[in-house]
Amino acid sequence: MILPLLGGSPAVWNTCIVFYQAMLLAGYVYAHVTTRLLKIRWQTIFHLGLLLLVFFTLPISISDGWTPPVTSNPIPWLFLLLLVSIGLPFFAISTSAPLLQKWFATTSHPSAKDPYFLYSASNLGSMVVLLGYPFLIERYLSLAGQARLWTGGYVLLTVLISVCAMIVLRSSRNRESHLDSGAVSDFESIALADHSTGELKVSQRIRWVLLAFAPSSLLLGVTNYITTDIAQVPLFWIVPLAIYLITFILVFARRRVLPHKLMLRAQPLLLLPVIVIPSYWGLSVLSWAIIPAHLLAFFVTAMVCHGELANSRPSTTHLTEFYLWLSVGGVLGGLFNTIVAPISFETLAEYPLVIVLACLLRPSPDYKKDKPRARWLDVGLPLITLIVFGTARWGFGKIMTLGPTRLESIPGVGLVAVIFISCLVGVLCLSFSERPIRFGLSVGGIMLAGALFTSGQNQVLYSERNFFGVLKVLYEPESNCHLLFHGTTLHGAQSRNPTRRGEPLTYYHRTGPLGQVFETFSQNPGKGRVAVIGLGTGSIACYGKFGQHWTFYEIVPDVERIARDQRYFTFLSECASKVDVVLGDARLSLARVPDHFYDLIILDAFSSDAIPLHLLTQEAIKLYRTKLASNGILAFHISNRYLNLKSVLGNLAQDAHLACFLQEDRKLSEADRKTRKCPSDWVAMAHRESDLGKLPEDPRWKPLPGRPGARLWTDDFSNILSVLTTFSASKIQTLL
Repeated sequence: MILPLLGGSPAVWNTCIVFYQAMLLAGYVYAHVTTRLLKIRWQTIFHLGLLLLVFFTLPISISDGWTPPVTSNPIPWLFLLLLVSIGLPFFAISTSAPLLQKWFATTSHPSAKDPYFLYSASNLGSMVVLLGYPFLIERYLSLAGQARLWTGGYVLLTVLISVCAMIVLRSSRNRESHLDSGAVSDFESIALADHSTGELKVSQRIRWVLLAFAPSSLLLGVTNYITTDIAQVPLFWIVPLAIYLITFILVFARRRVLPHKLMLRAQPLLLLPVIVIPSYWGLSVLSWAIIPAHLLAFFVTAMVCHGELANSRPSTTHLTEFYLWLSVGGVLGGLFNTIVAPISFETLAEYPLVIVLACLLRPSPDYKKDKPRARWLDVGLPLITLIVFGTARWGFGKIMTLGPTRLESIPGVGLVAVIFISCLVGVLCLSFSERPIRFGLSVGGIMLAGALFTSGQNQVLYSERNFFGVLKVLYEPESNCHLLFHGTTLHGAQSRNPTRRGEPLTYYHRTGPLGQVFETFSQNPGKGRVAVIGLGTGSIACYGKFGQHWTFYEIVPDVERIARDQRYFTFLSECASKVDVVLGDARLSLARVPDHFYDLIILDAFSSDAIPLHLLTQEAIKLYRTKLASNGILAFHISNRYLNLKSVLGNLAQDAHLACFLQEDRKLSEADRKTRKCPSDWVAMAHRESDLGKLPEDPRWKPLPGRPGARLWTDDFSNILSVLTTFSASKIQTLL
């Protein structure tokens, strides 16, 4: 429901997770306070009243009139929207895990003395629905249908919690009668022993917070790292969250499937490859294969941290406080990644920093028994590791800059040296794994060396980070071009050669599909109003002519600033036509434009390597038609590595009675590549086939029919799994 308001950014996912963690913390505070201050009877009455209060907020929906800020960070706005829309229901549900466990601990059930296994069941439920949502719920239900289903589920939950409350009250009355008669059961003996347990130490509370902080931060860190720096695969961000939940399920289960000692031994073995290889070789090597390696390392690291939490869980007397501190750590981890890191770092630096923290949190030997020499080595050996690895990394970078001719004269030497140094450093760090300080600082030294001595042919001219991701402007010597990247997705390029500076490159090349669309468009001199959804570098402005009026719609303010900075790109400043840039979501902005205003509307907006889904719905097409002149043209850029959007657009065009043609311009000659042309897929639509000029007669343009039986995408329904393409690993590697 929220994604259309913010351009479909993956950052919305991370912000929603942080909001959920905050509600979880509020619920755990509620559970801790009510169980401390109220007797069982009043706890149940008060809680059932809270559950009933939620019914006034159902079904879940977003109130009308919520518009995100155009120029400021939308995170505060998004938090407020979430609070107003789902704050009370989520708060009420978040109290369940600790409160029900505390209630269960007051019964005479044989497992009541250690009810933490119920936390495993809670997370199992979360994981099942998380994985089931894209495969079952979203696939068959509209958003309105999902809201009704959620309401029905909440009714069932309320009934079941009411039953639990009655069982607890009956158990409480039975216990009181036993006490009055002087009989004390074995369970009561345990309960009395629990209440005599001493206070928790401050150091224990701090360690709980840190052990919860690290996996929570790593969850968002590995999600951002994979979907930003390696592969922006749609829906991929559910995988790290599923792994995060699995670790809770395993460590709090009655029987440990994976022993904690095994995880402690496996953590260094799995962490070091994902640290050493990218730091030495760079992301271009094994970039697709490194994804499961990062996920596996995250799994084992979360198992170690959560295993330490489970092993140090207190008696039921401190049950709610234990969950409270666990939740504090989770919230702090989310806030660190979502709010602090984007302000403090230009890159995803929080991910390696928290990896180091997780290494430092491994079980420690008794440092009080250490000799001074051992403590000095905890700092000295990591420093030596940094120097050795950094020197080797710098030398490797120098060798790579010698060019293929020089490298060919010493075949295999550079490769052997890299493998030898990587193995040497890896074995050295592995020997430190029993001493967390030494091991953690060594891991940090390796990543620092990799960051300080990065090599590559492309020079980074500018880099910044915002809510929507990381933007970079690179200089590519081979083509003498400036490139704009959002994560791993190229958003345009401009030649620095003065004679070619006005050429549209990459997906917008004059010999490509968009060039042919503009050939048709320019044949009618009366057509002069153009709308482009998505700015990028402003490459499309090269097609502008004197007397025309162009409007770019862009949701990311920083993209406009970069596009207007003549140190990097000059497309907008040198455009022959009048150019305006309107910030904000395109659909909201287009709605304010007079009907039939534009002669050409170009959709070139991308988020996570694909057009935001709310721009490809029945309602969106209706809006475009309303704003398009009677003989106007709609052009959609649908180039994508992971989604096949042809059938979606074919169905939408058929429903809207629009002529629809597709060109897949993928076979490029060597000459095309040298001019920085990229493969691209474009779809052209119009009210009548004749409005497309010669395009229907061009054999490169094929009619795009709808897919029979396919459900139409609307604002209330979309099914991303139905358009996911299937790639072999080798093909993905080639594309990346």
